[in-house]
Amino acid sequence: MVKAIFVNVAVKNLDASIAFFKSLGFTFNAQFTDETASCMVMSDTIYAMLLTEAKFKEFTPRNICDTSKDAEVLIALSLESREAVDDLVRKAVASGGKTYGEPKDYGFMYQHAFHDLDGHAWEIFHMDPSFVQPT
Repeated sequence: MVKAIFVNVAVKNLDASIAFFKSLGFTFNAQFTDETASCMVMSDTIYAMLLTEAKFKEFTPRNICDTSKDAEVLIALSLESREAVDDLVRKAVASGGKTYGEPKDYGFMYQHAFHDLDGHAWEIFHMDPSFVQPT
């Protein structure tokens, strides 16, 4: 079984990205932070590595995606309530992010989304726990 997940994203300005995500309430692990990278803590087992573009290129032979016109990934985060979803998206917009689309209510799930300063897509949702059944 997987013990943890580290999502790696390329950022143009590491300090600005750290400030953006701190304004959303995230913390950072100093052990995995230097002038080229910073480890954002999202839970006990979920982390996002914010990597300068130069550092990101050390891990892949491929080009970095132009997020102004292409989607590289949708990072979906589950929160405890609809209010928490709206609050996080509101904070993201107030800190320089941009929403795309309107909030969606699927009955069993409420979802909204934003692009961060670098255009990465963050899907924020709350799902009725009774719909999440282990198989």
